[in-house]
Amino acid sequence: MRMDSFAAKLIRWQEKHGRHHLPWQHTRDPYAVWLSEIMLQQTQVNTVIPYYQRFLQSFPDIRCLAQASLDDVLAQWSGLGYYSRGRNLHRAARMIVSDHRGKFPESAETICKLPGIGRSTSAAIAVFAYGERCAILDGNVKRILSRYFGMEGYPGDKKNETLFWRKAEELLPALQAGARKGSSEDTGGLVETYTQALMDLGATVCTRRRPKCSSCPLRQDCIAFRNGRIDKLPSPRPRKPLRMKETILLILMNEGRVFLEKRPLEGIWGGLWSLPEMAIDENIVEYCRGCFGLELGSPAQMTMQPFDHTFTHFRLRIYPQLLWVRSLSSTPAHNAGTGIWTTFESALQAALPAPVRKLLTAIPLDS
Repeated sequence: MRMDSFAAKLIRWQEKHGRHHLPWQHTRDPYAVWLSEIMLQQTQVNTVIPYYQRFLQSFPDIRCLAQASLDDVLAQWSGLGYYSRGRNLHRAARMIVSDHRGKFPESAETICKLPGIGRSTSAAIAVFAYGERCAILDGNVKRILSRYFGMEGYPGDKKNETLFWRKAEELLPALQAGARKGSSEDTGGLVETYTQALMDLGATVCTRRRPKCSSCPLRQDCIAFRNGRIDKLPSPRPRKPLRMKETILLILMNEGRVFLEKRPLEGIWGGLWSLPEMAIDENIVEYCRGCFGLELGSPAQMTMQPFDHTFTHFRLRIYPQLLWVRSLSSTPAHNAGTGIWTTFESALQAALPAPVRKLLTAIPLDS
């Protein structure tokens, strides 16, 4: 490997200035590597660390995760967001136990077949767990390549993404002639350090906003830096206005307990416990009686303001309604089996969407 190459510069930089003390580093355990890579998807390191540590304490290996209930898994995931990651992690663990006898797959090609794992994530797992020579292409890498090579166009477009993948593969460090397995020149060690360098550079130096170009080992040959286009690259996603949806969340209370409903696995907040949701043009009294067999008393005097929660493709305006339940009807209702009455303390231990947790924590216990 040429000492002035793209990869060599990054490797030298990472050894001196990269991150070396993250809790998932310095391990070849594919389970720990896999968990960290899934949690780090679209989530910052500082947010992930406590979740990662608690998750490993609860589910220390693949078999423990596979044997756990989805409720328990999502309870540990609660607050981290993008809950399909937790559901896919659970599904994948069960597949590994059933299809691979509990042994994590050893190649990026096979890893990529597991639920919730794409090409870049499978490559990262294979690099850090097995030293496989393969390229990653997450958002950090796209930003670095776009600026360094002056690559125009939104990186997420299929045509552009193909070019980015080709470039990412071309830049991988090669094994030096005569290098011994396990030596400092070994491909696995080089690729692992190089891959970590890309992640670290994108997270700490070549950031989306206010990049620290003066500290970048690539600035001398970076086209965006040279041409004063750092703030223009990578090209942003073509913006479409977010659709606004509206819903009512019912905070139903009876003798100090709150009613929670299990969400279906498909759709937003899939598999989580939530407050009952209804359309804004429905009648609350009839909805509660017809769906859950609940008779309402006087509405609580506490006023709760509507608020917005933003998803990737739409914004949800939530109108909370705090209501007292006078009696639990003995007449069966078609949705009654999907809900439970529970104390606030127990509710806050469950797998809740962030807006629901926000609402429950805002209600005084003497309401």
